Amino acid sequence: MNQNLSLYRIFYTVAQTGNISRAAKELFISQPAVTKSIQKLEQSMGTSLFTRSSRGVQLTEEGGLLFSHVKSAFQTLESAENQIRLRREFGMAQLRIGVSSTLCKYVLLPSLKSFVKLHPHLRITIACQSTNHTLQMLKEGELDLGLTGRPEKLGSLDFTPVMQIQDTFVAARDYLEHLALLLGRGITGKGLPSAGDSAAFLENGVLMLLDRENLTRQYLDHYLKENALFPENVLETTSMDLLVDFARVGLGTAGVIREFVLQDLQDGTLLELPLSFPIPPREIGFVFRTGQIRPELEGALMAEISSYFKV
Repeated sequence: MNQNLSLYRIFYTVAQTGNISRAAKELFISQPAVTKSIQKLEQSMGTSLFTRSSRGVQLTEEGGLLFSHVKSAFQTLESAENQIRLRREFGMAQLRIGVSSTLCKYVLLPSLKSFVKLHPHLRITIACQSTNHTLQMLKEGELDLGLTGRPEKLGSLDFTPVMQIQDTFVAARDYLEHLALLLGRGITGKGLPSAGDSAAFLENGVLMLLDRENLTRQYLDHYLKENALFPENVLETTSMDLLVDFARVGLGTAGVIREFVLQDLQDGTLLELPLSFPIPPREIGFVFRTGQIRPELEGALMAEISSYFKV
């Protein structure tokens, strides 16, 4: 940065107020000092940042570009100052978590209530997004903790498992019976195809999967490719809850996580397709920057969730 922070503060205030006089009052300095500082900043950048008129000042195109970055920088500084003030006055810290909407609902949420009760002054921010986005934000220091499937590459990050999960394909009985008629395939008394026929059901029926940014989708795509399965009709969505709902009403076969549809499997709302080649189980857990775990915050939440799932 070629300029000292005070010049950018003056520029930021003038841009916000649109008036040099008002900016001078807010900054508790003289109008000539404000004007001189703006001129110095413009000279150093070789461009005009404001246009002047009797009504005040307006940002030029270059000034607007600079303002968008300066505004973001000062908002970040103000946020940091507020967090420090809250921690000093109320002992309030911040915990930033990245997690998919599915893992948020089924893994994070069940144990979050008791954790919040134990940390009433903790400010928690939860970003529901793809695993790839969470990993990137962790690496850039924008998150403190991620709850994801085990990544293939960790780099500067560490991974602590919470539980093992099993991916599977499920569908409603009516859908499977109708598809069996269309394909001319038999089904068992339980409404299921044989393990050998399941491949035909997956390839020729409607296969419902999460979008390609999701780790579960990537895992299932790898499984299908490894077993030379090439579905002709794929329906994509961003929510596993929607996949389950679509499967319940008979729209197709859904690729889901078994642990999250156990009730549907137990009461017969959904049936699990038998597979000749089982899908390998995988782990989900916490991802964090190496050496950046605070025992009283990230460490406490990890222990709470691990205890809930009895890891």
